[in-house]
Amino acid sequence: MTDQNVTIPAFSEGSFSAYLAAPSTQPLAGIVLIQEVLGVNNNMRQTADDFAKAGYLVLVPDLYWRLEPDVQLDPEDEKQWAKAFELLRAFDVDSGVEDLKASLSFLRQYPSSTGKVGSVGFCLGGKLAYFMATRTDADANVSYYGVDIDKNLAEATKIQKPLILHMSENDEFVSPSAQATIQQGLKDNPLITIYRYEGVSHGFSRVGSSAYRKQAAELARDRTLAFLKQHLGSGVKV
Repeated sequence: MTDQNVTIPAFSEGSFSAYLAAPSTQPLAGIVLIQEVLGVNNNMRQTADDFAKAGYLVLVPDLYWRLEPDVQLDPEDEKQWAKAFELLRAFDVDSGVEDLKASLSFLRQYPSSTGKVGSVGFCLGGKLAYFMATRTDADANVSYYGVDIDKNLAEATKIQKPLILHMSENDEFVSPSAQATIQQGLKDNPLITIYRYEGVSHGFSRVGSSAYRKQAAELARDRTLAFLKQHLGSGVKV
């Protein structure tokens, strides 16, 4: 496996950096890995490395670059956690989706790419992975504890590629009523699979954090890998 920082031209103006993790063999497919509110921190890079070891070409774009480039925050530090929410309040979702579209294009055109690219996002990234399903032609999308999806269900009619939602039963940022609204609003779409994890809170897959829950995290990971293998193909160039 190899990793490096790359520069991606934005569709509007300017450019932004991204962490790129590549497998040691021909990639099965590409993954745009979408950051939490904490930026492209050690956890996101480690997650990218893990997907690369599973055979994927993984790109983690810096979506905060318009606000503050190279943000890397620790969720266990109260001041840094507070800063994460300041950045979230200032973050423009529509611009972020445009940057994800640019990231999708970058991966599809990368020399070792198969042309198949999906997305996996956590927290803020989980919300954006939902928008990857509604606003882009990404081949498959995975949302971990995505926030505000209940407020954007009108877009679900645009989903044309498979989507997984991993939801935390005790998510402090997605209320039980919001979760019920999401499940009710999406239940008739055969492209969408919703998994709900009992007894865990937001961030249950964030390794090294107080929110991490090993059993749920490993189950979600196994489901994600099986889903990506099914929908992103075996690595045949298209």
